[in-house]
This record gives sequence, C-alpha cells and structure tokens, in this order.
Amino acid sequence: MTQSLLTTLNRNASTIAAEALQDPSLGIEAVEGYDGTSVLNFASDGKGTIPAGIVLAKICMGGLGEVSLTPADGLNLPLPRVNVSTDHPLLACMAAQYAGWPLAGEKFFAMCSGPARALRGEEKVLIEYGLTHTADEATGVLETSQLPPKPTVEDFARQCGVEVAQVTLCIAPTSSLPGTLQVVARSVETAMHKLHELNFDLATIKKGTGWAPLPPVAKDDLTALGWTNDAILYGGHVNLSVETTDEAIEKVIDSIPSKASADFGTPFLEIFESYDKDFYKIDKLLFSPAQIVINNMSTGRVFQSGEIRNDILRQSFSLPTGEDGSA
Repeated sequence: MTQSLLTTLNRNASTIAAEALQDPSLGIEAVEGYDGTSVLNFASDGKGTIPAGIVLAKICMGGLGEVSLTPADGLNLPLPRVNVSTDHPLLACMAAQYAGWPLAGEKFFAMCSGPARALRGEEKVLIEYGLTHTADEATGVLETSQLPPKPTVEDFARQCGVEVAQVTLCIAPTSSLPGTLQVVARSVETAMHKLHELNFDLATIKKGTGWAPLPPVAKDDLTALGWTNDAILYGGHVNLSVETTDEAIEKVIDSIPSKASADFGTPFLEIFESYDKDFYKIDKLLFSPAQIVINNMSTGRVFQSGEIRNDILRQSFSLPTGEDGSA
C-alpha cells in the first residue's frame, strides 16, 4: 500500500497543479521560456490568493493531505488558522512536504519541497524509510521570489531522473499569501521532523492533524520567514495517532514541543539574528509545534505536552492585546 501510494505522489502533485492553472480566479501564471518545463508562479500579482495557497500546500503533500482555513474562534488571536490533516503522514510529510532539498544554481537558491525530493533521494530520512523511487514526472515547490535559471531547472530534472518536459515547478515567495499559507500548513510535518530528530519510529505514526494561525502577509521575505516560523513554534497544535508502546512515547513526549529548546521564548527573527542569520547554529530542538497530543491507538492512552503562546505571537506580528489586556 505504502509503496504503491509513494509512486503516485509526483503524478498527483502535477495533476493538482495543472488543474489549478486552468482556474483564473486562483491567480496562478505559467511562466514562458522553459523548453517544456511547467514553471508556475503562484503569486503572479506579488501577493497571490488564499485558495492558491491551499492548492500549493496540497501539491507539497503530493495530494495526500487536506488543507483548509477556518476562523480564529477560540484562539484568542484575531487571525484565521490553517488546518491540515493526512492519513499517510510518512508519505505526505516526509516523502513530499518537508523542504529538504537546497536547490542551488548560479545566483539562485531556494529550498525545495514536494515529492520530487523522493526522486532525488539523497536525504537521510528518505533513505532510512525506503521512500526513494523513480517516476516519469517530477513536481517541486520552491519558496523564492526568483525565477530559477534554465540551467538550474535542467539540473533539477537530471537529479530527479526525468526529462525537462516532465518537470513541474511551483514558485511563491514567503511574503505572499500562497507562500505564507503553504509554510504554515507544515504543522504536522514539523512534528514528524522533530520526532525523526528524536529517533522515534516515524512508521508507527498512522494519522496526523494540526493547525497554526495564518500570519499577516509580510512586506518582505525575511519578515515572512520570522512570522511563519513563529506561527508554528508558538501557535502550532498537532495531534498524532500512533501504534507503538507507551514507553516509546513517554521517552520523547516532553522533548517534542518547541519549548524543549533553550532558544524558546522570543520571536524567531530575534533568535535568527542572534545567530548571525545562520539556521544551522539554531538549536534543532526549537523547530517543532508549540503543542503536541499523541494518541497511542495500541493502548488507548493519550499524551500531551507544550503550550500555545499567543503573547509571543502578538509580539511577533505586532498585534494589539485584547480588550481586557490579555495576550
């Protein structure tokens, strides 16, 4: 079942992208001049649309996740929340959604997510869980405000083992509605990645749901980087259904939420700048949702750790406190 679904991820993603391009209300534009490669700008007017962001998030997950936007009821925060769910978290999140491919070219760099990563197959998690495979087409999502040079696209195709005419690349800057939304839709994926860092068996995770607040659209990509990280670090909530031993969960539960990091407690941009804007200097324990709930379906027990920090979100997004002075 897993292997058969794995091989459909790229086809699913390219089909979703092609169908979305036919809907003019989404504001997606096909970029000319790429010799048959489908390069799609998901924020053709600079800021994009919310529906385009939902589509982009589904493409990132290879069509194996549901994404929606709901009002902020109950969050004590005047922002909608991005909801995500999947019945195939290992495939949707780790074989597809995780932004694990640093795609670089001459005067170009972007982190690549999407199911094309599993065709390249060079990431540790892909090899460890047998998620590498071949396919006739490759679909990737690039978080960037630049269009990739043709040689970079050709190299992308080569690394994926497909012809350039079988490549679909979806592009959106972080400081756009689609770019912001698709990053915030990574609440479950962020929890999965953290669990991988903690040596928890990801194959035991059978279902995942999560949500995080959708930040305002930032004026620039650096600000958007901070806001989207804060949305998950301080506002992300994830529920995972697993089949394992209670002891395996007890061993990691308090290390999963972002509060396990010594860097926890201030807006991400402040943390980023304190480390000279070097991601690799930041404590890895920080990158995870604010709150985690795990239901062990094997025993019926439920485990919870972490807390939502609306006060830090309001500080980060420059939102006023509530009428009663609450955060």
